[in-house]
Amino acid sequence: MVDPLTIGTALIAAIASLFMAWAIGAGSSGSTPFAPAVGANAISVMRAGLIVGILGFAGAVLQGQSVTEAVGSELVGGVALTALAATVALLIAAVLVALGVFKGYPIATAFTVTGAVVGVGLAMGGDPAWPKYREIVTLWVLTPFVGGGIAYGTARLLRSEHVPERVLVPTLAGLVGALVVNIGFALLGPVDGTGSIAGELARSLGADGTLGRGVVTLALAVLVGLALAADTRRDADGAQRRFLLALGGLVAFSAGGSQVGLAIGPLVPLLDTFQSIPIVALLLGGGVGLLAGSWTGAPRMIKALAQDYSSLGPRRSIAALIPSFAIAQTAVAFGIPVSFNEIIVSAIVGSGYAAGGAGVSRKKMLFTVLAWVGSLALSLLVSYGAMTAIESL
Repeated sequence: MVDPLTIGTALIAAIASLFMAWAIGAGSSGSTPFAPAVGANAISVMRAGLIVGILGFAGAVLQGQSVTEAVGSELVGGVALTALAATVALLIAAVLVALGVFKGYPIATAFTVTGAVVGVGLAMGGDPAWPKYREIVTLWVLTPFVGGGIAYGTARLLRSEHVPERVLVPTLAGLVGALVVNIGFALLGPVDGTGSIAGELARSLGADGTLGRGVVTLALAVLVGLALAADTRRDADGAQRRFLLALGGLVAFSAGGSQVGLAIGPLVPLLDTFQSIPIVALLLGGGVGLLAGSWTGAPRMIKALAQDYSSLGPRRSIAALIPSFAIAQTAVAFGIPVSFNEIIVSAIVGSGYAAGGAGVSRKKMLFTVLAWVGSLALSLLVSYGAMTAIESL
């Protein structure tokens, strides 16, 4: 029998989690996926906010479990977060993210939530999870260089006169298609795992295994490339815009799968107390919070990213979204909390420098990086201090 105080505290933690999900939906997961498409005038700000909310909800439910479990149980060793600790961490992180939304600066949600969860966990007497920290820091440090570098190279290729665009764009679409069919989905896998489109098709054809999956992947990638090539022959500009919007949708879906864990991850340890609540219920609740945030608060941040960081055209937008999608899915696969603001801003800047740095605001970037670093340090210190003070009472 769970005592009333624990139930009450858990309810407060759940409300804080919903607030955090709203803040994330209004900030990183709601604003970043379609910002390049809006900057390229391929979609309006309000329509982008509507679509990204729906796709983010789908990603949260279908792909959110791995990052959720990592945030909830792998950031601090030796202790399990209590309902009170989860409430403290979520409130501190949500307030910082919400301040970033209203001020127009993209606070790195992953930095903020990670710092807050580690802070309260250490204050409870937990041990630092150094191996997990190394994984997280490695991805965070590499993201600007890998994402920005790939975006820069892709944008240069799209601007090159030596590579025909009618060949390059369908080829890029085929590569994206190869990634999509190998994404892990909860509905396609076993009860305790995930499965991919390529894997399931290979198994249904009796060609299960690495070779069979590779052949299926190649075949599907070729089909995607040929479809876009045919569309390009009919309407080159229209095909480019449709490809850009498809990329934005994939990034929005990936954002939901990654960012929902930052909102509901601290609640995972409470499932041991409330055993009748499945983790899918947390994913659904977090997805609803992301959806609400995307519809009500995302347009402001979409405008900030689309217009303030770089003047983007369709080519540079495509170059920015391809590495964003790939990095996001890598983070989901390894259960690593990642900042979508860091991913997309790095890619936008990389594609911008391919055009000689035109439209890239260095001052804005400097303030953004300082906001990222400050949010990590501030959330860690404030959450540690708050939890220590509460524990001493």
